[in-house]
Amino acid sequence: MSTIEGRNPVTEAIASGASIDKILISETAQRNSLGKLLRLAKENGINVQFVNPKKISEIAETESNQGVIAYASEASYVSLDDIFKRAEEKGEPPFIIIADEITDPHNLGAIIRTANATGVHGVIIGKNRSVGLTATVNKTSAGALNYTPVAKVTNLAKTIDELKTRGVWVTGADMSGESELFCSDMSGAIAIVVGAEGKGISRLVKEKCDFLVQIPMCGEINSLNASVAASLMMYEVLRNRRG
Repeated sequence: MSTIEGRNPVTEAIASGASIDKILISETAQRNSLGKLLRLAKENGINVQFVNPKKISEIAETESNQGVIAYASEASYVSLDDIFKRAEEKGEPPFIIIADEITDPHNLGAIIRTANATGVHGVIIGKNRSVGLTATVNKTSAGALNYTPVAKVTNLAKTIDELKTRGVWVTGADMSGESELFCSDMSGAIAIVVGAEGKGISRLVKEKCDFLVQIPMCGEINSLNASVAASLMMYEVLRNRRG
């Protein structure tokens, strides 16, 4: 079992049909803010237990749990086929995010949250040197993890090759990019690669990209948080798609 922490993430998990075993709520939690959560739990026959706040503190992985923790089945990963099927069902060219060696769960959670907001069909992460779908990732995604498919692959470079054979252009966010983001064609079937903060995209994955774009920087700071860079890229794709 894995845990989902926080009032909104737990509520969204129930609403999305996630398999919830039970929910623990601190006896000191604000009851007036739990109406929707308790109603959905009752409608779905989910066991709710009010417990000593100390028990919540012992279990919680995050400090912003709001006194609410749900026990759920382990987050399930999807396949590339599932992501392409999602795009096909929506009648849209595939829109994919590749998180290359993102180890900070807050960054991955924020990326998944923006991915959901911008219509991304799926997020791809590596099996090694990357954070998985932890409680912190779920919490930071604000429930988006329940709606945005995530695929975990053994080899990102080979996965990029497969995406290319299926007609997807692969674009990397990198300060050495040959063109600026806002001057680049971000339309059509596209996969955006975002590297770890401070490290960037790994060498082999960068070599596999069809082209690299840089985000213009006008201040004294020459780098962005990974999730912020990903958000700018995603919204530029969305802007292109909306004409």
